[in-house]
Amino acid sequence: MSRVTPDRGDLAGRWFSRFLTDHLAGERDLSPQTISSYRDAIKLLLTWFRDVQGTPPERLRLADLDRQRVLAFLDWLETERGNSAATRNQRLAVIKSFARYTAVERPEFLDQATQILAVKQKKTPATDMGYLTGDEVKALLAEPGAGTRRGLRDTVLLSTLYDTAARVQEICDLNTADVRATRPMLITLHGKGSKTRRVPMMDPTAELMRHYLDRRAPHPGIGADADPLFNGPHHARLTRWGVTKILAKHVQALRRRDPGYAPGLNVTPHVIRRTRAMHLLQAKVNLIYIRDLLGHADVSTTEIYARADPETKRKAIENAYQSLTPEPLPNWTADQDLLDWLDRVCR
Repeated sequence: MSRVTPDRGDLAGRWFSRFLTDHLAGERDLSPQTISSYRDAIKLLLTWFRDVQGTPPERLRLADLDRQRVLAFLDWLETERGNSAATRNQRLAVIKSFARYTAVERPEFLDQATQILAVKQKKTPATDMGYLTGDEVKALLAEPGAGTRRGLRDTVLLSTLYDTAARVQEICDLNTADVRATRPMLITLHGKGSKTRRVPMMDPTAELMRHYLDRRAPHPGIGADADPLFNGPHHARLTRWGVTKILAKHVQALRRRDPGYAPGLNVTPHVIRRTRAMHLLQAKVNLIYIRDLLGHADVSTTEIYARADPETKRKAIENAYQSLTPEPLPNWTADQDLLDWLDRVCR
């Protein structure tokens, strides 16, 4: 395919910068984590152009970003970097998003963008929907203990993570002002796209939270609306990595005592979120309520949990089952009248 020739002096770096700041952050109001993911994909693309194509980032033009080069970049991700098909698809999604943006901002590149948008994603294996059982959750929440300040923090942290089914970043972003301590206790979660939702806490978790708030030393010099609910040393806000590390520490402690704990499952904060969703589904909670708890924009996203639980599907099918199979045929050899009639007919 021939390159698009208009405005060869139009550097791609200028448009990448506008895409990340003006479009993703300004117009779409995406979270910093999502923008960081887009940024990392673009950095990889620029690295490929520099190392493989010999085009330094400051000389890259929009016309250089065509279908052939995009396909070559995707192949490089898999063959040279050893990335999975899922990672390849994520990088492709970022490039397509940028192509849509440039198609509007620079209509002369519309044909080039259309051909990039036509690149197909690769099929990937079904997502592993592993989750903890109820007994495994109980063991995990009991592991930190509440006898020490840190143990209490970890217990409340893990209990809140499960009870609210929050994303790990939503847990990190919580401030003490986000907790309504009066009954019923509510937690205000700040989700994707600056959306907030209020999630009720179950009574046992609410009692733990009240105990934690009573014993917790507030951050000096700042208000409750900026005081991290869960913090580390020196009142520093816990990060996603910090929450993951705390969870991993307690899972490892459980597995040292019981090697059969949650076998084959990498227990991450997202697995705790998934676990809560599956337990609610098994308890026959309406899917709409589960959607609202998880903060999903569309119930179709929540439906993956319903499709992933074979036991719930089996019970639902059994409850709706009506037998259309004929009753077993009678044993005609036990009908003496019929036997007598046959005996007379056959003489």
